[in-house]
Amino acid sequence: MDLRKLGEFGLIEDIKQGIEVPQGYLGIGDDCAVMPQKSGMETLVSTDMLIEGTHFLMDDISAYRLGWKSAAVNISDIAAMGGRCTGSFLSFALPKGLGKEWTDEFFRGYKEISSLYGCPLLGGDTTSSPDRLCISVTVTGEAPAGKSVKRSYAAIGDLICVTGNLGDSGCGLKIILEGSGRDADAEILIARHYLPMPRVKEGMEIAAAGASAMMDISDGIGSDLRHIIEASGVGAEIDTSMIPLSNELKSKCAEYGWDPLELAISGGEDYELLFTISEENAKKIDFNHFVIGKIISGDKIIWRGSERDYMGFRHF
Repeated sequence: MDLRKLGEFGLIEDIKQGIEVPQGYLGIGDDCAVMPQKSGMETLVSTDMLIEGTHFLMDDISAYRLGWKSAAVNISDIAAMGGRCTGSFLSFALPKGLGKEWTDEFFRGYKEISSLYGCPLLGGDTTSSPDRLCISVTVTGEAPAGKSVKRSYAAIGDLICVTGNLGDSGCGLKIILEGSGRDADAEILIARHYLPMPRVKEGMEIAAAGASAMMDISDGIGSDLRHIIEASGVGAEIDTSMIPLSNELKSKCAEYGWDPLELAISGGEDYELLFTISEENAKKIDFNHFVIGKIISGDKIIWRGSERDYMGFRHF
């Protein structure tokens, strides 16, 4: 169906279907959403944009996967603070040629992951675009007052840890961009690029254990770790041999002659959590995590096992 026939308000009514708004909240349909405050809690808010041609390729990504990823990358920001999600707001500019079938699939993906993390869509805006699709998502969350984990409290002697394998998403993107063959390993890596799983449960456990700093890995640790050390006024030492790599990543890098460390450190969009924590507090974490280095004095990153100074992805 042509969206012009459906109309803006018809589309909004369509989007509302199947969304369960928590009791006491006011969601889509008024000028503002209403979210009651809870005693002893602090509100978290994060917003992000995805632009066609910069963050995704319309010729490759399905509408379902784009809907999923649009929500996931923002939910991950709440995970990075050690919080839980409370709702999201979605605004997008739609180019001509996208019909109701496309938006149905987009919202199927968006709602599916939102439901997994208890993050109902509470509002937003729609408009037209002359050419490219533009998506803007804001996610709200909450954490116990004073307990959300910032970037700025990493301390000398803290361990530097990650919650899972790095480089899979970057390798999946490289396969897409270079038109490489898509065997079973390639499809797994591509899925990790398009369908990230935010580490909300892990983030809350890390926060409860007493982590000193935390971020989600969106631009690669070569960039994201620098944000932590700059905000905290410290340096870092990374043992590159300890960076966790998946078998699929190692297989594809061996096949095509790619550098797995480059992808793991600079590829980005893994949406695992990068955090610093004292050795004593690290013992309180029950799930499997990976120690890749230590916070040191100074203001630089030392990459043990490599002569390179990895920088990670930069937007400008």
